[in-house]
Amino acid sequence: MKHIDDHIGTRLRAVIPIPTDRVPDGDGAISVLGIGEADVVAADAAAEQLAVRTGEIKAEGQRMRSLNLAEEDLGRALVVIVDDRAAHGEDQALIGPLVGELLEEAGFHVDAVVAVESDEVEIRNALNTAVIGGVDLVISVGGVGVGGRDVTPEATADLLDRKLPGIEEALRSSGLAAGAMDAGLSRGLAGVSGQTIVVNLANSRAAVRDGMATITPMAKHLISSISNF
Repeated sequence: MKHIDDHIGTRLRAVIPIPTDRVPDGDGAISVLGIGEADVVAADAAAEQLAVRTGEIKAEGQRMRSLNLAEEDLGRALVVIVDDRAAHGEDQALIGPLVGELLEEAGFHVDAVVAVESDEVEIRNALNTAVIGGVDLVISVGGVGVGGRDVTPEATADLLDRKLPGIEEALRSSGLAAGAMDAGLSRGLAGVSGQTIVVNLANSRAAVRDGMATITPMAKHLISSISNF
């Protein structure tokens, strides 16, 4: 009995049990099987079409999975840039747009990117406004070093209900591993204020990229854990 294997991606083939001593060599085998050359060509063409279609289906599936991942909504976020020049509209390094872009790529909706001077009261007010507004994640950038105007940790500490030292250490460790010696001097904090995660990052593009790469994989779990309280 002739059998056609219709599994996607396999070649069509005809199998007819016949005595092996009657199978001639070469083109004669096709005649004995009752299959003409045109049949073989048609089968090959059909197999190629199936292979192409299979590739298209797989590609479409991968595209849809990518879209679903990109459209995953992790919640609302707000960015606070702590920098005197940025507060006056001179964000020359474009740190704010970079953080916003990375957050959106991770699946967050960015409510706003605001810039404040290196003043403890202004920083605290900006962070507190975000917490009261109910955002899920606040990222502050800048003011975490040991300079006289590096007061972001002090402004943040009073807002936190619970600290997340594991994230703080992960940020410092990943920075050092990437060769950023300043990461070891960072006093940046991470913690929870109400239902909002607050994280301090250093004010450089490298620190932002490294920090966001550390934070975003944990964001979904963190937000889910906090919402259960």
